[in-house]
Amino acid sequence: MEKKHPDIARSINNIAYLYDLQERFTEAEPLYIKALEMRQELLGQEHPQVAISLNNLATLYRLTNRFEDAKRLYKKAIGILEPHLGSGHPLTQKVQKHLATLASAEKVEDSM
Repeated sequence: MEKKHPDIARSINNIAYLYDLQERFTEAEPLYIKALEMRQELLGQEHPQVAISLNNLATLYRLTNRFEDAKRLYKKAIGILEPHLGSGHPLTQKVQKHLATLASAEKVEDSM
């Protein structure tokens, strides 16, 4: 039986992040997804921690040139963060910046 708790989800996310930093993306992705699913189940679909998981997975997708997937997740994260924290909150602004960076990355990819 798998134990589920927000702290476990955070730990799984952090392990995924370490893989991400090492560019071990195929190992990071399932862990990010597991952390996201656990947070959704435990905290609800609209919790800011869910938005953090969406942002993290979107960033992995951006780094692996999966731009449409990244864009969808960034927008979903912003849709959670803005009503809960406001558009001026640093976390909301961070995800908005990631979405803007994605647009630049798409342009570079398209020009190649």
